[in-house]
Amino acid sequence: MFIEAPELSAHAGMRHAFFTRVGGVSEGLYASLNGGLGSQDAPERVAENRARMCARLGLPPDRLVSLYQVHSAEVVTVEAPFAAERPKADAMVTRVPGLALGIATADCGPILFADPENGVVGAAHAGWKGALTGVIGATVSAMEALGARRSRIVAVLGPTIGQASYEVGPDFVARFRSDAPGMERFLGPGTRPGHAQFDLPGFILARLEEAEIGEATALNLCTYADPERFYSYRRTTHRGEADYGRLISAIALVP
Repeated sequence: MFIEAPELSAHAGMRHAFFTRVGGVSEGLYASLNGGLGSQDAPERVAENRARMCARLGLPPDRLVSLYQVHSAEVVTVEAPFAAERPKADAMVTRVPGLALGIATADCGPILFADPENGVVGAAHAGWKGALTGVIGATVSAMEALGARRSRIVAVLGPTIGQASYEVGPDFVARFRSDAPGMERFLGPGTRPGHAQFDLPGFILARLEEAEIGEATALNLCTYADPERFYSYRRTTHRGEADYGRLISAIALVP
């Protein structure tokens, strides 16, 4: 049902989980632990799945906070569950115990951040666009504004589409070369002219290194290649399916 990172679970005072697609009540394309508020799954099933995630984290069912993700570099500081609409942003930070910051993904990179010493956590949705435009650095800066120390922050990248499964076209290659000079090593040879295989996890780890945090690592799990455990937008597209579930990666300070 979930995966833990030793780099985070080694620290007291917080809980986290990279939830898989296993252990929920959804059916069909969404089987079974779909946490996606933006999916076309039955809302009551999504709510039950998210309640199960909260239970795993030792929290009431209304304490899992999610964003309306838009592939941006926007970060929200969270002090309580959102009373109305979800903010349009792609990262969250908090120092309030008992709030689970939950990122939804289905190929993009979910990153969980923690400064255990200073009691600040964060979570970011890093697709290629967010990673390119600065969501990682913005998350670290927002954590610092709450009292975190950059050198004390630990970050873990959860299940993300791997390079072998991520072909990109000429427009992407041109933009990436223009906007990320010196990062061409993350564009591997493609199988078609003008195309490339993009190493999104490697690029995210490079951005984390640029942020000069204390420790950054990855689970090294590919969403596309493991349909039993993970949803994948790209796999759904290749199969011609109508929709897809969303994985939730969450972190919370212990109440």
